[in-house]
Amino acid sequence: MRFRTGIATTSGRRPRVTVMLAGGVLATTLVACSSTATPGSSGPSTKSTIPPAAFRGTTGLTATSVHIGNVSTLTGGLFEGAPVGVQAYVDYINSIGGVNGRRIVVDGADDGYNNGANNKALTQQDIARDFAMVGSFSLNDAFGGTVLAANPSVPNVSVALDGANNDLPNTFSPSPAPGGWQLGPLVYFQKKYPDDVLHAGALVANQASAITKWNGEKAAMQHLGYKIVDDPTFDITQTDFTQYVIAMRNAGVKILFIEQMPENYASAVFKALAQQNFHPVVVLGASTYSEALVPASGGASATDGSYLEQAASLYLGEDAASIPAVGQFLAQVQKSSPGFKPDLFTLYGWISAELFVQALRVAGPNPSRGLVLQALRSIKTYTAGNLIAPVDPAAKTPASCYLIGQIKGGQFARVDDTALNSPNGGYRCDQPYFYPPGTKP
Repeated sequence: MRFRTGIATTSGRRPRVTVMLAGGVLATTLVACSSTATPGSSGPSTKSTIPPAAFRGTTGLTATSVHIGNVSTLTGGLFEGAPVGVQAYVDYINSIGGVNGRRIVVDGADDGYNNGANNKALTQQDIARDFAMVGSFSLNDAFGGTVLAANPSVPNVSVALDGANNDLPNTFSPSPAPGGWQLGPLVYFQKKYPDDVLHAGALVANQASAITKWNGEKAAMQHLGYKIVDDPTFDITQTDFTQYVIAMRNAGVKILFIEQMPENYASAVFKALAQQNFHPVVVLGASTYSEALVPASGGASATDGSYLEQAASLYLGEDAASIPAVGQFLAQVQKSSPGFKPDLFTLYGWISAELFVQALRVAGPNPSRGLVLQALRSIKTYTAGNLIAPVDPAAKTPASCYLIGQIKGGQFARVDDTALNSPNGGYRCDQPYFYPPGTKP
């Protein structure tokens, strides 16, 4: 993959950064690598007419190749995993002959996490030369979103953080983020810790997108009867959470939700909890699920017993023996980028590329942008051979199924889950997704 601005994506080690990941980063409604498609979606992506020009759109397409664009924030190694995941899946597809005889070529760019000007300019450059945008991931995607809005013929198969970008009829996210939260995990903890959920706490970054995401989760909690006794915001430069931990203890917090924290923040919280000898039930989420979490937190003694809730498998390896798609994902990432440590964003890149390839295949031997958009509109259920729980990309409907994990002996493991060979593929599918008023797609 060629990256403009010179940020490499194959190193195994990345600098730690203290930038809060925006709301949609932390959503766990992930989709999958092998999937099924049925026509007839009535969601937002199918309510507008595909522009006639799209069916003549073949930019970036030749008899032997198809170029796709990717604009992500790579500065400081922030979302380096996104293009790594895209390239890994593309390498796999190319190794088996491409799609209808065409190799896929990824044109990658780092938007530099500036004021958004780069993201907009690079997106404009890509849609002028590439067939589609695939797997982009950026805190500045609202700027590129304005370009995509002005060019509705261009497929954008990416996890969108910006709400307006997510809602575009030409954006098909493998992790839709309409607002709200999964009720299933919250009901699980309510049943397991009925008293503790009346003394719940959270830590939220002082970023608009993170606050919006927390408000959706908080509304779901209150819908179920949770009582939130402390949910302060913290600055994105925060590295020491001692003052917050002391305040939570004083407020009587018994269960602490930090699902929306990346590993570097969560590990700092664990350190503060241990230093203060304060041990509430801790609930982690998709962005916290990381190989680095336990060692960075001070070891198993600091993290054991903490829970994990997410709508994905334990894709960092714990489920590899049971779910072939996990092994394929990990093996191909190492083959494409030796030494790289996969993360949530690597998975996002992989599943975005998989979704695009599925639509490209359906579009046939003579594809156009319009035919790919048409194919994307037909995908109502997207799984991954259980790599993650199903969503509906066409209708922008997130997953309601989930798994519960727990750290035991310093390792993540499934707990209280259905069998992997069950009809639900190892996911708990016992509650709907909660939409606050006015947010249901």
